[in-house]
Amino acid sequence: MEEAAGVLKVFVGQGKRLAIRDFMSSDPYVVVRVGNLTAKTKVINSCLNPVWNEEFAFSVKEPLGVVKFEVFDRDRFKHDDKMGHAFLDLQPIAGASKLKRALQLTTAGETKLRKVAPNPDNCLLADSFVTHTDGEIVLDARLRLCDVESGELFVTVKWIDCAAAAAATVALVMQQLDDRVNVLILLYSPPQFASSPFALPPPLSPLHLQSEIRIQRL
Repeated sequence: MEEAAGVLKVFVGQGKRLAIRDFMSSDPYVVVRVGNLTAKTKVINSCLNPVWNEEFAFSVKEPLGVVKFEVFDRDRFKHDDKMGHAFLDLQPIAGASKLKRALQLTTAGETKLRKVAPNPDNCLLADSFVTHTDGEIVLDARLRLCDVESGELFVTVKWIDCAAAAAATVALVMQQLDDRVNVLILLYSPPQFASSPFALPPPLSPLHLQSEIRIQRL
């Protein structure tokens, strides 16, 4: 079985100026397709400018292809009506991921890696930028819905490759372990004994006992 190359997060933000499919409005939802994987947003009733704010994660393999978005109007007594579709090419993200590795970018901060302009072969309505943000390759996009009277989608796609995810996890675990050791050292401060070699040490305080127990358990 081929292992996954990374995780693709797809955030469906909002729609604008969607088509009317009911009497005066629509009940829209979005179907997201990545290869043979599918996810669906909730239905927003009676709204042509819906806000979904939902994120889906897909375990995918390289080479990255496209993300497809299909908008439907929910109907109770008949088939759901189509309200347009759009796609987002993931090749700019794949290229940016390779550039990130070549530049050996760290996980902190934000760096613009490339610009993606609208053209007849994509659904972009405005310039988009692929950035490296806190360890993720991010692309925000404003998409034009096709085969429909009107409509736009605002989406964000994030790519996390397996190597970067593993490195981030190891770094987080090491930081947590380091913080825990430092806390234990601060908690365990041995009592000061008398200077006389014949003096007995005073009994341990509850704080010292607690520190002793925690250290033994580790």
